[in-house]
Amino acid sequence: MTAITTEFDRALTKELILEGGFVNHPKDPGRATMKGVTQAVYDTYRKSVGAGRQSVRCISDDEVRAIYRGRYWNLIKGDSLPPGVGFVVFDGAVNSGPAQSVKWLQRALGLDRVDGLVGPQTLQAVAAVNDHDALIERILKLRDAFLKALKTWSTFGKGWTNRLRQVLAVGQAWARGSVGPEVVYDAAGSAKALSSDAKAVPSAALADAVTGGGAIGGSAIVGALQTAQTQLAPLAAGSAAISNIVAGIVVVSAVLTIGGAVYGWWVRRRRAELAEALA
Repeated sequence: MTAITTEFDRALTKELILEGGFVNHPKDPGRATMKGVTQAVYDTYRKSVGAGRQSVRCISDDEVRAIYRGRYWNLIKGDSLPPGVGFVVFDGAVNSGPAQSVKWLQRALGLDRVDGLVGPQTLQAVAAVNDHDALIERILKLRDAFLKALKTWSTFGKGWTNRLRQVLAVGQAWARGSVGPEVVYDAAGSAKALSSDAKAVPSAALADAVTGGGAIGGSAIVGALQTAQTQLAPLAAGSAAISNIVAGIVVVSAVLTIGGAVYGWWVRRRRAELAEALA
């Protein structure tokens, strides 16, 4: 490995600590991974340079450096990003892919066009930012929301949280011109975090069945109960039992209607939250 002389070099040094050695967790979408490089990424790289396939366990330091530089740092245009900001976007790219990490940057900048590509507009927006500390914090808040929207959060959440805490500390220190703290490896934090592992969107079927797709009282269930109530009502005066049944139908209809509406509201809200987190 070459001496640390560039922003890429010092970012890579931190990244390799955060990624650790060989891992192959069954719930990690990256599966077999060495120093943050998955077998799939390694296969693609080896093919691109005319080399045969081999286990990612055998990856050399030079190959690691080439992959990190070409597949991540160059794609996020790390050399054009301010100190600290480049590292934060770089770490997100390694963990969740360059396009996803750039989207967090673009959203944190408040850009109208969020396409996952660092072009002139994105670089101009970054150059106009005076407070890189705050920009870094916004990027990582968006990333945190994304991670919590993944079904793998229950398995790797603590590790990812620890990773983000360290990335925040280093990124903000570099943004201020400081050396920053050392980072430590957390196996759970090295798991790949991909949008393909997003939590399932809640179904509105139950709410629609009760409320008729949002029209209160428009469903077959509530309609049937109201019909029964109407038919039994004339008989209620002469029978305490029927009167109690009618009263029960009224209560059940109200509970179903209100409950269905509340559940429908929750589903719509949850869908919106997931869509925002995974954007």
